[in-house]
Amino acid sequence: MNIYSSRPVVLCLSGHDPSGGAGLQADIEALLAQGCHAAPAVTALTVQDTVNVTDFRVLDREWVLAQANAVLNDSPVAAVKLGMLGSLEMVDTVVELLQAHPHLPMVCDPVLRAGGGGRLGKDEVGYAMRERLLPLAIIATPNLPEARILAELPEGSADECAEKLLPFVKHLLITGGHGDEHEVHNRLYSRDGHRQTFTCQRLPGSYHGSGCTLASALAGRLAQGEQLASAVKTALDYTWRTLRDAEQLGKGQFVPRRLPLDFCS
Repeated sequence: MNIYSSRPVVLCLSGHDPSGGAGLQADIEALLAQGCHAAPAVTALTVQDTVNVTDFRVLDREWVLAQANAVLNDSPVAAVKLGMLGSLEMVDTVVELLQAHPHLPMVCDPVLRAGGGGRLGKDEVGYAMRERLLPLAIIATPNLPEARILAELPEGSADECAEKLLPFVKHLLITGGHGDEHEVHNRLYSRDGHRQTFTCQRLPGSYHGSGCTLASALAGRLAQGEQLASAVKTALDYTWRTLRDAEQLGKGQFVPRRLPLDFCS
């Protein structure tokens, strides 16, 4: 008989993307690559492909609470990864859930737009996340357009957005993939004043699910016990490799190839 050791369990609260490029499938694949087990609790169903999102439906709060509590009551969850919520009621639902488990490190990926630009929630959902969810997170991972929405600074720089958001969250990773510089600058800010910039080569094309991949990989590294700054670097390096090896599975954006670390040299 085989005796199996348990991998760290990460509870993922996010939406389902039927194209498999983003959402919970991205979470599952990225966490598997970190040596973790993903426990996916669906917050919303979307109609989207690799081009854009056309519709979404947020699930009833009772269903989401039931899914998450089934996991939390059964497995020793090591971390939580938060993605698409889609409504103010779902923000309240997740706040209630996390307040009952304050010991769990939570990575918040504030999903407000799809890669193709389609909306996955009104801006007031972002404001509610800023006010109520970011204080419960160990780190938030917005790209610059999302950081601008959260900070209510439509033309703000990463530094300006961070100054506005750090009163709400301990650590903030603002990714630079939406810029046009030769190198991508991913900026890690901490409330204690520490700042660190991670640079990587900008890759051609656009990608569907890169933010989900990064946030899930980071949650996985934290679940494995890696310290935050090191976990950020590991997750960024892994995500870059998935984009380098991305596949064009549909008519739109490339989909990250989320193979385990051993296969991403």
